[in-house]
Amino acid sequence: MKERICSFDGLDLSDDQRDVLEAIRGFVDAEILPTVHQLEADDEFPQKIVDGLRDMGLFGMRIPVEYGGLGLDLVTYALAIAELSRGWTSVSGIVNGQYIVGGMIATHGTEEQKQRFLPRLASGELRCCFSMTEPDAGSDVRAIRMTARREGDELVIDGQKMWVTNGLRAGLIGLLVKTDPTADPPQKGMTALLVEKEAGQEQVGGLTIPMPPLKKLGYKGVESVELVFDGHRVPASAILGGPDGEGQGFYQMMSGIETGRINVAARGLGIAMRAFELAIRYAQERSAFGKPIGQHQLIQAKLADMATGIEASRQLIVAAARKKQAGGRADVEAGMAKLFATEVAQRCAEESMRIHGGYGYSREYEIERLYRDTPLLLIGEGTNEIQRLIIARGLLARHAV
Repeated sequence: MKERICSFDGLDLSDDQRDVLEAIRGFVDAEILPTVHQLEADDEFPQKIVDGLRDMGLFGMRIPVEYGGLGLDLVTYALAIAELSRGWTSVSGIVNGQYIVGGMIATHGTEEQKQRFLPRLASGELRCCFSMTEPDAGSDVRAIRMTARREGDELVIDGQKMWVTNGLRAGLIGLLVKTDPTADPPQKGMTALLVEKEAGQEQVGGLTIPMPPLKKLGYKGVESVELVFDGHRVPASAILGGPDGEGQGFYQMMSGIETGRINVAARGLGIAMRAFELAIRYAQERSAFGKPIGQHQLIQAKLADMATGIEASRQLIVAAARKKQAGGRADVEAGMAKLFATEVAQRCAEESMRIHGGYGYSREYEIERLYRDTPLLLIGEGTNEIQRLIIARGLLARHAV
C-alpha cells in the first residue's frame, strides 16, 4: 500500500515519540502479523512475542526511569497500545495489567513497594494482573464481596474474582477487597492489596485458580481465569500505600481504571486501523461488475465512514491521555474515548467483513478474527452502557447550576 494508516499520523509528536512508535509498528509487522493466525487458532500463549516485548523494554513503558522503566508519557503509551492491537489485541492485554498495577504502585505505593516491584515489572521478570470483577459485581464495583480481615500482622482473604486476564501467569495481583464490610458508603471500606504468588501455580495457600481457563469467543492466547480465595493469608505490608492505604483502594483502583479505559479505547483504535487496512486493500484487489469494488459508491461510503471514525477515535484518545497526563480528572474524557473508539472498532470490523463478502466469514481471512475480538472491548473496563452514565454524570457535575 502506498500510504499507511498509523495511530500517530498527523499528530504533534516529538522525534523520540515517533521513534518509539515506529519501532513498535516494525515489531508488529515483523513478529506479530505473520504469526498471529496460527497462534490465535491454537489459543496459544505467544511466548516469542512476549520475549520480544521484554527485549524492547515495553513492559516498562509507564514505569519511571528511576525504577528501570522507559518513563513514557501517557500519549505515547496509548498510541503504542493501538499499534500493538493493530497486530493482535491479546498482546496489548498481556501487558495491560503491568501498566495499570505498575502505575498504581508508582503513584500510590510506599517507597519499599516501589523498590520491590517496579524494577521487576519494568523488565518483564514479574508479570501482574488487575482484579476487581466478581461473579455478582462487574461494572458496579461497590458491590464486591471479597473481604480481607486482619489477624495480627496478616490479612486473611476470602472471596472470588472472575475474568482475571493474566491471572495464571502473573506473579503479582492488584486485588480490590473490603477491609470494612460495614462501611457506608461501601467504597470507603475498600482496600487495594498487592498479593504475590508463584507464576503458573494453580494453588498456593488459600488461593486456587480453577483450570482450564475460561473459554472465550475471541481474545485468545491470553488466559482469563477465576481466582478463589479461601482463608489466603498475606502480610499487612501488602496494602497498597502501607497503613495509610487502608480504605483508599476504591479511589486507587479507579485512578488505574481511567488509564485502563484509555488502554481499551486504544485497542479499539488498533483493531479499527487493521480492519480498514484490510478493507481498502481488498476493495482495490476484488472486482465485481467489471471494475474494482472500491470504485462502487456504496463501498466508498463504507471506507469513508471507517476512516472518519478512526480519525475521531484517535483525537479522543489523545485528548483523554493528555488530560490524564497533566494530572487532571479524566473520567469523562476516558469514558468518551472508550465508548466511541470501541464502537468504531466494532463497526469497522463489521464493515470490513461486509466488504470482503463471503471471504470475510472464513477463518482463513484475518477479518474474521478482528470481528470476534471486538465484542470484548464493548464490555471490558466498564460496559459502554456504564460509560454513558459516567460521561453524563461527569458532565452534570462540571456544569452544575
